[in-house]
Amino acid sequence: MAILEVRDLHKSFGSNNVLKGINFDLEEGKVLSIIGSSGSGKTTLLRCITSLETAEKGKITVNGNVVFDSENIHKLTKEEIRKNRLSVGLVFQSFNLFPQYSVIENVTLAVKLQAKNRPDYKKNKKQILDEIDKNAMEILAKVGLAEKRDSYPCQLSGGQQQRVSIARALAMKPDILFFDEPTSALDPELTGEILKVIKGLAADDMTLVIVTHEMAFARDVSDHIIFMDDGVICEEGTPEQVIVNPTQERTKAFLSRFQQ
Repeated sequence: MAILEVRDLHKSFGSNNVLKGINFDLEEGKVLSIIGSSGSGKTTLLRCITSLETAEKGKITVNGNVVFDSENIHKLTKEEIRKNRLSVGLVFQSFNLFPQYSVIENVTLAVKLQAKNRPDYKKNKKQILDEIDKNAMEILAKVGLAEKRDSYPCQLSGGQQQRVSIARALAMKPDILFFDEPTSALDPELTGEILKVIKGLAADDMTLVIVTHEMAFARDVSDHIIFMDDGVICEEGTPEQVIVNPTQERTKAFLSRFQQ
């Protein structure tokens, strides 16, 4: 069953048509990598799915809930839009951590703000907050940062900061976790630790969508790969089909820049 469905998605910035009718499905528990040159529309696609940008046309469904529908956009209530946004998580290139907060505070801030909407929050505040902290520590342990809970972002390496941003996204318990070039801001020697964390999430059958320039990683971790060029999907399939044996000339030209 598809947990993510994207239909005829279009997005423009002024006269620049960035997405030109994107269509794809993703099954629950699978890993999708999106590859392509800079400017091909990869990041804009992620931002539309995660509601950071609004497409002009199309439909996006996550776990059976309509996130965006250009034909019925005014029928979604604010509560529905808020709920839909909580169903997806996004890990940014540049970490986007709050420098004034510790690691544990960065991971739990959004969850604790969300918890205030619970009808039992006032009655069970301490228990709820304790559970959030416990869950956050379990996630930090999973990404190898439990001992850094009281550290601040300025005291962490780039790789550690990115792992905190992954932990923060996981704390919201999203149905799908999106990564936008998660290693692009890191030195090459730190890239491996982030890719290891993502591989661990994939091994736990979490649904992942990864925009990446790491071709070997995409080949090894993905169930499905999409190659985008100039706002369209030029080729898609298994890693074997797209990266090892591409059929489209644009795909071949793109992959020729990388050592396999």
